[in-house]
Amino acid sequence: MRRLVLAALSLLLVSTAAATEWKYEGGSVPIAWFDTDAAQFQFACRGGQLAMGFWVRKPDPTVAGAAAMSLAITPDLAAGGSTVYAQDMPLVHLDGTSVIVRGPVARQWARIAQAARTDMRVSYVRQTAAGLEALDPSVFGAKGSSAAIAQVLAKCG
Repeated sequence: MRRLVLAALSLLLVSTAAATEWKYEGGSVPIAWFDTDAAQFQFACRGGQLAMGFWVRKPDPTVAGAAAMSLAITPDLAAGGSTVYAQDMPLVHLDGTSVIVRGPVARQWARIAQAARTDMRVSYVRQTAAGLEALDPSVFGAKGSSAAIAQVLAKCG
């Protein structure tokens, strides 16, 4: 019984450690992703075209009720990284809220994610009377992002 408990604790520690860096999966749809349990950020090669996805499992009610929202990415937040925006992206509401971006914006964000040194914050944003408001901000580690995303970009040409 004691061995079983120790084995279970060891597996828990391994799975927790694995969640601290980007993952890559090859196959028919190569994908680089980081999952925090609350949100997932990913780059995939779908049909030969790069696609970027951001998915929040339990979104803010404002996000859950919106048809489209802007996105923001800030690399290396503590070091004062510059925020880049993608405006008015259509949202998909299925088991949470997600957005899929293709084309030049996906490529730009892939380069930003690859260049991040410590982390990147991705969030939905909206304009309010007080200024920009970040909704469902999610921080993803940068460890392994450069190599994992490079593998996807290599497949997308």
